[in-house]
Amino acid sequence: MTNSTIGFFPDEIDTASPTRSARLKWVVAVDSSLPGGRAVNAAVCVAAATSTAVAGLLGPDAIDADGSAHPGLPWAGCTIVGATSEQLHTIRAKAEGSADVFVADMPAAAQSTRVYDEYLGEVAGSGTEALELLAVSIVGPRNRVDRLVGRLPLLP
Repeated sequence: MTNSTIGFFPDEIDTASPTRSARLKWVVAVDSSLPGGRAVNAAVCVAAATSTAVAGLLGPDAIDADGSAHPGLPWAGCTIVGATSEQLHTIRAKAEGSADVFVADMPAAAQSTRVYDEYLGEVAGSGTEALELLAVSIVGPRNRVDRLVGRLPLLP
């Protein structure tokens, strides 16, 4: 499901430029019918998978005036949008079929199981279209990502 070659090259990371100038765009689409806590959980989980898989996504640590470090955040930004379950499936399918686009998703089984091996078993027992998706994270060329998510509204 994931494309391991997606990311920023070290020489293109420019933390002094606006996020819109970055070559890649990161969008997380979340099922807008989820209650707040479940929506946040789904977004955080796909973001965790994305941040470890996409090179150069996180900026350097910020050091405050007291010398305390604050771990790096996405220097190129991350947009969180709301979508229907059907839209999540469409986004995932199109993203997975697009060159140079990373995709991570969170099936509902991740929130209904308490043991990771049980989650793996539930996912293994279902076809892709049968899985209820709670969130999809995509990173890719700005224009391609914009086409994939259309004009979905920001998650309230």
